[in-house]
Amino acid sequence: MMPRSLVAYNVKSRTSEPGDMSAIIETRIPARLDALPWGRFHTLVVVALGITWILDGLEVTLAGAVAPALTKSPALHLTVGQVGLAASAYLVGAVLGALGFGWLTDLLGRKRLFFITLGVYVAATAATAAAPDFAFYALFRFLTGAGIGGEYAAINSAIQELIPARYRGRTDLAINGSFWVGAAFGALGSSVLLAPGLLPPDLGWRMAFGIGSVLGLGVLLLRRFLPESPRWLLLHGRAEEAERITAAIEQRVHGARAPEGPPIRLRMRGRPTNFVDLGVSLFRRYPRRAILGLVLMIAQAFCYNAIFFTYALVLDRFYGVPSNLVGVYLLPFAVSNFLGAALLGPLFDTWGRRPMIASTYAIAGALLALTALLFMQGLLGPVTQTIMWSVVFFFASAAASSAYLTVSESFPVEVRALAIALFYALGTGIGGVGAPWLFGMLIGTGSPAAIAGGYMLGAVLMLIAAGVALKLGVAAERRSLEDVARPLSAVD
Repeated sequence: MMPRSLVAYNVKSRTSEPGDMSAIIETRIPARLDALPWGRFHTLVVVALGITWILDGLEVTLAGAVAPALTKSPALHLTVGQVGLAASAYLVGAVLGALGFGWLTDLLGRKRLFFITLGVYVAATAATAAAPDFAFYALFRFLTGAGIGGEYAAINSAIQELIPARYRGRTDLAINGSFWVGAAFGALGSSVLLAPGLLPPDLGWRMAFGIGSVLGLGVLLLRRFLPESPRWLLLHGRAEEAERITAAIEQRVHGARAPEGPPIRLRMRGRPTNFVDLGVSLFRRYPRRAILGLVLMIAQAFCYNAIFFTYALVLDRFYGVPSNLVGVYLLPFAVSNFLGAALLGPLFDTWGRRPMIASTYAIAGALLALTALLFMQGLLGPVTQTIMWSVVFFFASAAASSAYLTVSESFPVEVRALAIALFYALGTGIGGVGAPWLFGMLIGTGSPAAIAGGYMLGAVLMLIAAGVALKLGVAAERRSLEDVARPLSAVD
């Protein structure tokens, strides 16, 4: 007898063998996953997969916090421009890693790739700690970024497909916001390891980068307990395996369940997903969503990468903050970012995606413009600068997280990871790769007006994104992924 969630068809018989790519199945597996209450399984998903953003936050914070130490390193002797260039190398790696690993995630599965990408990250960040000169340092930062970029594609798709629909918005924002938990660890760790006289000048920053490698090794062990996405398995002719995993998840989750949605009929795919499928989704089925996703990603990437990658240099050059105290100023900034995503997240599921995305982008843009004006007029000190950034990014954090939420739920399951990778790559490439280099150059001029102009550009981009979100936003709250974006393999 077939499992209760599956009724399989093909032209020859009423049943199909595993891997039969001529079959059409009718299944309730997506509806069953969305109807589940929150359980320990979902908490495991959040912890084991959400660590990606903690690692990224750790890496970005360490790279920024140790920037002054790198310029004073006896071995590296980096210039301010080289610090910015290394940050851009990290982002270029993230772009290319997202595209390559994103394609493999749709081809080979979510689970296999989130082991590979984390392994790349662990090896590369450990190598960064041993870099002998600028060339190797930039290379290892590039490879670290490739691992993190691949993680974004593999992890975002897996989380979206395993979390029930009514929790998807707040969960996604909280996980993306956990970037700032990593940022806080990086801020505290750098403050200790870079304290004058504690360690030799060339050892403190190396040990700081070693933190991420050790943390990543622990997460590799935790991920062994996570299953493959049943939604991905269904589309690759592995319906019985998808049923077994779904049933196992149901047995682990207890409590009242929401009403199940209707079944969906899917035709098994006889070929791997490719960029043609992605093009059909972006330009034929959902062109408005493609514009929306691109604008949101570019605006938040420029805003964050421009400011955060060079914040330590601003504290050092304009306010004379010692390198060992940079982490102290970054800590409240990180806490505010995390609280913004965590506290505002539930409103994305209740009030709705469109009004919340537009509001958070608009408020962040307006406050960023105000901060730029105050900075240019010389009205801020290190404490007031930190307070202003903390207020701005309380809202900007939720806005940036909503960009990832938007692109990860707006396109069909067959191309979900590849779509996430593409938008991450375009947003980071257009809005982020040049930003650290640009702001590194602006800081090097020593002109507050020049830096304020860069901040104002970020504010304008955020305000434009708010308008686009209000016009093109998708009401995806509390809806199944298959309802938000019909699978390419769906049949009537």
